[in-house]
Amino acid sequence: MREKELRFALICYGGISLAVYMHGITKEIWRLAVASRAFYDGGETDGVGTVYRDLLAAIEAKSGVRMRVLADIVAGASAGGINGIFLARAIATGQSLDPLTDLWLADADVDRLLDPDARPLSAATKFWAVPIAGWAMKRRGNAIDRTVGEAAQDEVRAKLSRFVRARWFEPPFGGETFCDLLLDAFDAMDAGPRGPVLVPDGQLVDLFVSVTDFAGHSMPLTLNSPPRVTEQEHRLIVHFRRDGRAGTRLDDVPALAAAARATASFPGAFPPFTVRELDRVLERRGIAWPGRDAFLRVQLPHSPEADPADRVLIDGSVLANAPFRPAIAALRQRPARREVDRRFVYIDPKPDYRSIRLRKPGAAETEGEEARLPGFLPTILGALSEIPREQPIRDNVEMIEGMSRRIRRMQHIVDAMKVEVEEQVAALFGTTFFLDTPTPARLGKWRAKAQEQAAARAGFAFAPYGHLKLSAVVEELAGLIDRLHP
Repeated sequence: MREKELRFALICYGGISLAVYMHGITKEIWRLAVASRAFYDGGETDGVGTVYRDLLAAIEAKSGVRMRVLADIVAGASAGGINGIFLARAIATGQSLDPLTDLWLADADVDRLLDPDARPLSAATKFWAVPIAGWAMKRRGNAIDRTVGEAAQDEVRAKLSRFVRARWFEPPFGGETFCDLLLDAFDAMDAGPRGPVLVPDGQLVDLFVSVTDFAGHSMPLTLNSPPRVTEQEHRLIVHFRRDGRAGTRLDDVPALAAAARATASFPGAFPPFTVRELDRVLERRGIAWPGRDAFLRVQLPHSPEADPADRVLIDGSVLANAPFRPAIAALRQRPARREVDRRFVYIDPKPDYRSIRLRKPGAAETEGEEARLPGFLPTILGALSEIPREQPIRDNVEMIEGMSRRIRRMQHIVDAMKVEVEEQVAALFGTTFFLDTPTPARLGKWRAKAQEQAAARAGFAFAPYGHLKLSAVVEELAGLIDRLHP
């Protein structure tokens, strides 16, 4: 039976897409991975997983290919970053995402996320805003009527009324309240059911979460003249990896909570995040964080004048709303025991709909009428917020397409050489190669003999090949040492 792996690299969009909404999308990917693992192991599934399992069985029956589906690269920002974190943890540990659904529906609520100091003290607080908000929420064609089910409209209006009467000119939602919610979510996963890990043994699981360094940090840049300059970098990628061979796992819950809190610190809604905030929450809950120093050393920039724990972090979608680049870079050196079909999946819960609109949606100029220029305030706000957050993904898609073309070209070359290589192997080893049972010692001898013959037959071309291979190893080691150095 021919076997094949369908591997997903997930890019989870950030922006004003509710965590609950994105959770439903990532949960379906998790269900598919669970069903695939059960199908591969000969186990059973229930619910929606049965549909996915039947689909994989139908593919095998029709094509003769036993397909395994897994997601081994997850990158996200803001709401996509939060759910990417929980999805990657579920994949790497075998935990269930089911407990999160009830938690999000019950606790990811405007009333519960409001900072205690921001709540309206009484019904008389900002009483003058009530009729204004009521008119906006009840006028014909309002957003609530268009987007909310009739049964929930009164509840939404009541919560929005309390929200607009909360404190102004400061973030209405609480940072520590958000940290508590995230830690509750990890506790719910820990207390829930646990199955097998959803990737093969030895397979890497990479998680990337984009964060914005509010003050920025200095980065050296090598040029010709002057030979060295520095520039301020505000983009940060928090990277976690599950590597069974190296013994690393996605089990540092406070670090994952810090990444989730930071990437979703939407400006104006939540206060900026510092590790000190999480320290207070962990102390109040009596939770130890043995990996704190390692997190600060590896994930956050260092400067001689400031403690990394005081570095101010805000929403990752400000500068990296769709973090393709680290996901693409993670493709190198990934193990494979069978044929692999790689797919990049960009998860946008609201395609063709902009998160922030400074003009009336759908307003079009009359045909023949001179187009109106944007006003003073829309121009400023668009340049500062709307345009940077809504950058297209075309460059990333074209990069992936270019990489795919190179892979296809190399595959054609390898396929064309296959017959000649098989003839050379048969001439070199004869029938011994096919009759002897492979053992580690025999494989070592066969490999050494094949290497010697390849070098002899390649002639002068073998030396450059050897130098290129050696330089690649040295470069990889240098990069590894640089990443590990504090």
